[in-house]
Amino acid sequence: MRKSWTLSLITLVTAALGVTPAGVTPASATSTTPLRVMPLGDSITWGVGSSTGNGYRGPLWDKLAADGHPLDFVGTLRGGSMSDPDNEGHSGYRIDQIAALADASLTRYRPNVVTLEIGTNDLNGNYQPSTATARLKSLVNQITAAVPDATVLVASLVVSTSGTEEQYRAAYNQAIPQAAGKHVAYVDMSSLTTADLADTLHPNDMGYQKMADAFHRGIQAADSAGWLTNPAPAAARVFSGIAGKPLRSMGKCLDDPGVSTTDGTQLQLWDCNGGSNQKWITPTAG
Repeated sequence: MRKSWTLSLITLVTAALGVTPAGVTPASATSTTPLRVMPLGDSITWGVGSSTGNGYRGPLWDKLAADGHPLDFVGTLRGGSMSDPDNEGHSGYRIDQIAALADASLTRYRPNVVTLEIGTNDLNGNYQPSTATARLKSLVNQITAAVPDATVLVASLVVSTSGTEEQYRAAYNQAIPQAAGKHVAYVDMSSLTTADLADTLHPNDMGYQKMADAFHRGIQAADSAGWLTNPAPAAARVFSGIAGKPLRSMGKCLDDPGVSTTDGTQLQLWDCNGGSNQKWITPTAG
């Protein structure tokens, strides 16, 4: 049975102060634990409204790399101009829609850090707002069950100028819990103001920078608290498909851009340079 949630709002991260409950400042974190980070959420995770398409992911990557962490962002999607654009940010998705895909992605990539920002589309779409926090709690339980050693940073929803969302947002943020005994922390995004928005719902570059700062403090605080562990081995990736034209053995490699499983995805053919990664073979059965 999964552990029950507490509604305590004692947080690992206080964005305004940058301290842990034990009074340890995030700046004291000195480990260089390898980080496999899954940015998980909706269009804000994807980066809508940012000039680069990176959203908070780009500046967060820069900060973590500067800390000295070996770093890999993971997810089934790729977006933005950054060098590692992998993420799990699905534009327009509600909490239940993220929950429907989370297990497959989490068990595939085995992140040791998950940055979660979700709920905007539930509230802005007026989709069962009274039970949105219950859905969020269920999603976080789902994440901790799939990757029990991961640190999960749950962000409050950023300010918006949507009257529909704003009537629910404060209560939603106040109810974001911390799971008892789990490495789950609340990350306060209240430093963003309406001046940090590119449109009704999405941050601009400055807003995303503030989000990156808050998530970065959260990871540093988790590091100081001893929460970060080396990533578990990721599941092996197996690809299959049907070619639109006859295949012949060429001794080359095929790349599936964005790890897409959509029918009709165009594959990229490239020289393997002596490597065997992603090398495909043609079966005799045709």
